[in-house]
Amino acid sequence: MRNPATLKQLSTFAILVTAASLLSLSPARGENKIPDEYRTGGFFIGCQAYTFNRYSVFEAIEKTAEAGGKVIEFYPGQKLTKDDADAKWDHNASAEMIDKVKQKLAQHKIKAVNYGVVDIPKDEAQARKIFEFAKAMGLRAVTTESVDAIDTIEKLVKEYDIMVGFHDHPRRPDNPGYRMWDPNYILSVVKDRDPRIGSCADTGHWVRSNLKPVECLRILKGRIISSHLKDLNQMGPGGHDMPFGTGVSDVPAILEELKAQNFQGNISIEYEHNWENSVPEVGQCVGFVRGFGTAKRW
Repeated sequence: MRNPATLKQLSTFAILVTAASLLSLSPARGENKIPDEYRTGGFFIGCQAYTFNRYSVFEAIEKTAEAGGKVIEFYPGQKLTKDDADAKWDHNASAEMIDKVKQKLAQHKIKAVNYGVVDIPKDEAQARKIFEFAKAMGLRAVTTESVDAIDTIEKLVKEYDIMVGFHDHPRRPDNPGYRMWDPNYILSVVKDRDPRIGSCADTGHWVRSNLKPVECLRILKGRIISSHLKDLNQMGPGGHDMPFGTGVSDVPAILEELKAQNFQGNISIEYEHNWENSVPEVGQCVGFVRGFGTAKRW
């Protein structure tokens, strides 16, 4: 008969082996977390640089800071500075250009967190350029609609520990083959993939598709990587951006749902209205999130 000490040791060993086996079956999820110092009202809120696409990258950083945002999401193709229209900012940027942008971000205390919407090729060598750029910039995630490259994306997500969110544009009646507007389709693409792959929830485009953002978020629960948060003046095509809390998107309910899901990604204000002078309205959006979160004690 085995003595009790030996039995106890064997039981402990069995537990450890079982735990190790389970861990080996689970996908790694280090996740490049955004530091808490960049939170506002309980969220990491700032701008999608496309809000300021009439301006340069440097100006977009300045305007994000002026509006009260603490994080920024870049997009490919924006000119670097107002004085150099030939220098374009994207994942082919030189080390020198990356260093200049990092210095500008540090000057204004803005954290770069995301990049897109960008096409990610199936070709691994070409796709790798995007992930190397994201790594060099210290980004948490990349935003794309390249569903056909999902196998390449998953491989590089695991390798780089950089998340990927699939973006939604509005429903296209003239193109029934476009399915990204449908959260159920996004879920079907990501549900069996690495948990660092999910949705970039563009609430404005859902509203333009006559969908209620909160219901879409619930469909994608646990898979929200980032959000392009918008409040529109009306449901359906043709709606335009409004300061948060003044439109039909129900921003309070959206924020409540994101908080309930323990959302840790960036909220990008992508304000596609009043293009030349949107900073005051973008500032209202930041202020709404700050005030709402403060009232909720987030």
